Amino acid sequence: MATAALKEILPPSLTSVSDQPPLFDGTTRLYTSYTCPFAQRVWITRNYKGLQEKIKLVAIDLGDRPAWYKEKVYPENKVPSLEHNGKVIGESLDLIKYVDANFEGPSLVPSDPAKKEFGEKLVSEVDSVTRELFSALKGDAIQQTSFVFDSLENALGKFDDGPFFLGQFSWVDIAYIPFIERFQVVLAEVFKHDITEGRPKLRAWIEEVNKIDAYAQTRTDPKEIVELFKKRFLPQQ
Repeated sequence: MATAALKEILPPSLTSVSDQPPLFDGTTRLYTSYTCPFAQRVWITRNYKGLQEKIKLVAIDLGDRPAWYKEKVYPENKVPSLEHNGKVIGESLDLIKYVDANFEGPSLVPSDPAKKEFGEKLVSEVDSVTRELFSALKGDAIQQTSFVFDSLENALGKFDDGPFFLGQFSWVDIAYIPFIERFQVVLAEVFKHDITEGRPKLRAWIEEVNKIDAYAQTRTDPKEIVELFKKRFLPQQ
């Protein structure tokens, strides 16, 4: 299993007054945000494959974005984006597979046909799952999220050769964990609800993912998660 031996020293986030790094100078750059779950997916992928020296992090302050990022780097003005081989590409799920296919390190997409097919199915559903979770915050959050977590519990029982969605750690786990991480924290801290109660596979999955350094180093401070959710999604709390 690829994990980083030492905790990486992260560069500061760039703001509207920051100079633009060189563009297309041969350096591969991952434009990211340390608090964005979408960007976190690609950050985990980079770390897991041991690419800390091959892919440089360029953190963007999403609350005070540099104008040059939209004008010269990535017109969509979102993170993540990856500068590689003379082009800049985006979309987090696409980038997980791109980094996996184009760089060295352990593969994140299994070769087993059944696992590959189930993995594609789960990843195709992740956007609707996250929409359901965020939508639930507007109503009875505990009740409305329970179906989602029950579905994940069932999915985690598909293969019995490991605690992850496809048995072994894969791109599916990377697609889901940034959002499950955040909702576990928010439901526990704000709603006093444990999403793993009665869901032993979900509990084991979260525990095992947290043991992976490549992921652990990307985690957002729980207090910051709660503050962000209260500000953006839970104004009544």
